[in-house]
Amino acid sequence: MQQHPTLPFPIPLADIRAARQRIAGTAIRTPLLRLDVDGVELYVKLENLQPIGSFKVRGASNAMALADPATLRDGVYTASAGNMAQGVAWAASRLGIPCGVVVPDHAPRAKLDAIERLGARIVPVTFDRWLQVLEDRGYPGMSGLFIHPFADPAVIAGNATIGLEVLEDLPDVTAVIAPYGGGGLSAGIASAIKGTAPGVKVFAAEAETAAPLAAALEAGRPVEVDYAPSWVDGMGSRFVFAEMWQMVSTLVDGSIVVTLDQIADAVRLLVSRARVVAEGAGAASVSAALTGRAGVGPIVAVVSGGNLDATTLANILLGSSDLA
Repeated sequence: MQQHPTLPFPIPLADIRAARQRIAGTAIRTPLLRLDVDGVELYVKLENLQPIGSFKVRGASNAMALADPATLRDGVYTASAGNMAQGVAWAASRLGIPCGVVVPDHAPRAKLDAIERLGARIVPVTFDRWLQVLEDRGYPGMSGLFIHPFADPAVIAGNATIGLEVLEDLPDVTAVIAPYGGGGLSAGIASAIKGTAPGVKVFAAEAETAAPLAAALEAGRPVEVDYAPSWVDGMGSRFVFAEMWQMVSTLVDGSIVVTLDQIADAVRLLVSRARVVAEGAGAASVSAALTGRAGVGPIVAVVSGGNLDATTLANILLGSSDLA
């Protein structure tokens, strides 16, 4: 197994700017769109328009570009519920190397289908075993370089390029909200924001069914929380990973916890007002902004991805409660 890296915080601006040059032509510069809502000046950063439908292409591409070519000869693998798996598989396919993915057994079919289309080998495990893979930074029997989906400086630097784009496109932004999964997106964006415009706040958005950051910030240390799998599959865990705690607790200004109903409302809002399809994690940041807890704006909500199962989307748009 690979050793845990020492994670600098914030990620140096020089590393973030270098990552932006490195991934240019791979990850697109996504648009910032004003969303017509009452009570808050809200903009959405549309990472759902990336080639794989999520921001993960940024971090995956940067990490693989920085890897020693000799370490890539046997391929790569990661542990992911779907989006990082697609990011790593997409980058691997461009390099012509094999890719494997360890997935939790509740991963949605739409994301699994996408991973398979990209040519990656899927290894399903229980959620608890999947968490252990993230802690161990490897899985027995898998060959190649393990790319951690969030606790990797190169991955975080790639994610952080979003923050640079936000500040350039909306210099008077007062707050940025990003969904919280393992912390790599929030910490990356906060590194770019705090290093350039320290007065801008960065908030995490969490679903009530899995909100370890909010609990950890309240307790002043990582604590275990109840976790309930849901259709909001791209975020949440039972705890804040120890190696991420110092970084996120230092850089992130707070966590805004929202309900699954609020997230579903945000999915409907994005479709009806902007013709944007967001997965649950991507809509969580919008629902967090609508609570008013991040202020009245200008606020940027990062729509982290749009890989939502078609049946789930249809049920949300029809107002069905069948969203398990």
